[in-house]
Amino acid sequence: MFDLIGKRNWFFLLSALIVVPGLFFILLTPLTNGAAGLKFSIDYTGGTEWQIRFAGPQPSVSAIQSVLVAQGLPGSQVEEASDGFVTIRTKPIDLQAPAPIATPVPVASLGSSSAAPSASGSVAPSASARPSSSASTAPTTAPSATPSASGSVAPSSSAAASASASPSASGSPAPSGAAAAATSPSPSASAAPIPIPTQGKLGALATALQAKFGKIAEVREQTTVGPIVSSELIQQAILLVILGSIGILLWVSTRFADVKFGVSAIIALLHDVIVVVGTFAILGTLFGVQVDSLFVTAMLTVIGFSVHDTIVVFDRIRENRARHAGEPFDAIVNHSILQTLGRSINTSMTVVITLTALLLIGASSIREFVLALLIGIVSGTYSSIFNASMILVVWHLWEDRRRQQALAQARGPR
Repeated sequence: MFDLIGKRNWFFLLSALIVVPGLFFILLTPLTNGAAGLKFSIDYTGGTEWQIRFAGPQPSVSAIQSVLVAQGLPGSQVEEASDGFVTIRTKPIDLQAPAPIATPVPVASLGSSSAAPSASGSVAPSASARPSSSASTAPTTAPSATPSASGSVAPSSSAAASASASPSASGSPAPSGAAAAATSPSPSASAAPIPIPTQGKLGALATALQAKFGKIAEVREQTTVGPIVSSELIQQAILLVILGSIGILLWVSTRFADVKFGVSAIIALLHDVIVVVGTFAILGTLFGVQVDSLFVTAMLTVIGFSVHDTIVVFDRIRENRARHAGEPFDAIVNHSILQTLGRSINTSMTVVITLTALLLIGASSIREFVLALLIGIVSGTYSSIFNASMILVVWHLWEDRRRQQALAQARGPR
């Protein structure tokens, strides 16, 4: 029978070779003020993320960064995507308070033959008016579907088509100079693409980029996260991991009626967390891979999977202790590992194959999430077999030696 327990020092050495470099790069994050180590997305640091695609050839990263520096945004990050989009991350810009709700304009009763004339000679739009969908450069909006109370249609300087489907109260037809029929429906606002900003700091940046590289063909994402929201996300992420670890420690210790099982499971769990976070710290330093809000979800999933695999091995150890009473504990654990080895590897391989397919052909928006899961699943399988069980054996053998030494001291010299 193959003796895995006898080679436990080699397994501990392999874990140390993986964990120590990861810890080193994790510690570089605060020491270098984020220049090396973990690279956090704007979900945690706060900032503006803007994904755009130019109509012409895609400019280089250095050329875009030169425009950002000229616009007073040094230190911004620019990344190229394979689908032609460019991701620009800057400090939070254009953070504005929500606009106040407009007060509706009072509408006269339908029975009235005339309404108070407007100073500009045009009918004021209702607060519920929505912008017209036609390609119009006029800033005015179409009136609501409430019937007009005026006896005649006031001429408007806008060339935009009216979105109202109800006729005027006077029954007079729409002017012939309208750009579209009055009954043309307006599309839903949710179907409209993200517009290119024209105002504020982001609008100035868009103007500068288009002046140098040509027209922006599409905006895929435009997100600004403030520092208050990002700090709350960090606190919630830390709290979730701590509460999850405490809950697992209590449950495993209660389930197996031995705190050694719970502590061994938590040590293996911490091994997996350090491996995943350390790998992202290394990848962030070398390739700029970022930690986003989905990373916390991935870590909680890895924690659950790692403990699940550990419990399978621990449960077999408990069964074999009852069946093979009197055998050395390390031999019982070795039997248990060999009996569950095939099951653990086969279960993990089905997940690894799926995650590998997602990593290779899945959407780019979940690539970091899938990568964290893939690393965590592989590490969790390894730690459940070659770390948690080995730690349990080392702890049990240490207690046996202490018990024998105490017994020998109690008997005294002969």
